[in-house]
Amino acid sequence: MSNALAIASVSAILKDLLNNAMIDHDVASALGPVDVSVGPPDLVKQKNGADPTQLNLFLYHVSPNAAWRNAALPSRDGTGQRVSNPPLALDLHYLVSAYGAAEFHAEILLGYAMQLLHETPFMTRDAIRKTMEAPSPVTGSILPGPFQTLPPAGLADQFEQIRIIPQSLSTEEMSRLWSALQANYRTTAAYQVSVVLIESNKVAKAALPVATRNLLVKPILRPTVETIEPQIVESGNTLALRGASLAGEITRVDFGAGLVTPSTVTEREIKVSVPALLTPGVKTLQVKHMVAFGTPSDPHRGVDSNVCAFVLAPRIDVASPPPSPTFTVARGATLTVPVVPGVGRAQDVLAIVGEKALAVPPRDPLGPATTASIDVAIPAGFSTGTFLLRLRVDGADSQLFFDKVTGQFVGPTVNVT
Repeated sequence: MSNALAIASVSAILKDLLNNAMIDHDVASALGPVDVSVGPPDLVKQKNGADPTQLNLFLYHVSPNAAWRNAALPSRDGTGQRVSNPPLALDLHYLVSAYGAAEFHAEILLGYAMQLLHETPFMTRDAIRKTMEAPSPVTGSILPGPFQTLPPAGLADQFEQIRIIPQSLSTEEMSRLWSALQANYRTTAAYQVSVVLIESNKVAKAALPVATRNLLVKPILRPTVETIEPQIVESGNTLALRGASLAGEITRVDFGAGLVTPSTVTEREIKVSVPALLTPGVKTLQVKHMVAFGTPSDPHRGVDSNVCAFVLAPRIDVASPPPSPTFTVARGATLTVPVVPGVGRAQDVLAIVGEKALAVPPRDPLGPATTASIDVAIPAGFSTGTFLLRLRVDGADSQLFFDKVTGQFVGPTVNVT
């Protein structure tokens, strides 16, 4: 593969090809000395008020190659380790402009140049090596220290040969190009050079060879979760997942904190308990079908269902409502509310006392990951009385005790004195 000097090397090779064409056809004997330059057209200067007899090669655009850009695997695995060095595949777009000191000189130069590029549809490996031989016109001497010793000869050894393809630009496209260049228009032909493959030489992780092979062929149906009941649950409750093709050889439910084995699995329904490790809030789950290959014995990943959401409500850790208020606190003091499951230190927490929401200050970012109690500061001017108490964690509210006889909420409560 090529390295970072490949683009400059292609320009140098094209310049060498054009120089050789001028020499082989002895153009200088008829037109005088002919110069072949590489650079933007606005740097081509007139001499004594007239254009020089000159061909100018200008790289005006570089684009990703459509065929190669997605051909290689990602360069890093799931742990961030480099596993390969996928090539950077580029197409180079050039303008070949002709300048003449007298009538017809520009046309003659452009004719020779276009004939050469027509008869040279690709750069041979020998031509590339010959141009890049010492003293090479392209070196890494002006690059940063680690790149100064880069050899440009890698261009001759890349997998694909470099093709030279004529391009047809409309008068509008050509006009825009020369307007952007802020130079007077001269007779010009456009070419695309494809494809240049630039590859890094960084150390990559190499996998060990396969010791044994095991092939397992079986039909696989993707599980689909259509509904979750109930939508709002507390830690330890059971969720019923209903859908299609839910039963697999090995069925697990992923809550994002490890895989959980369901208590009941059928084609249409899965029942699973909510794990205690989850924090309150809006959560997601996914049904996973694992495949047992037998070697090794641990199950391998198979197919996954769609991702579904449910709400895990925090629970104020008290028994059913007693005859007296659950908590008692004075105005201006701090109320400590036990909560299940633990609340994460980065979660947003509100304490709703009656109909007033009291913000809970953020916790210490260096403290424990979760806490089993929430400290709520009761303002000094808060109204006295007995109020219903709720916690809202990341938008999920704790449940209130409901008396079916009276049809009212009866707890948890707090008595503010």
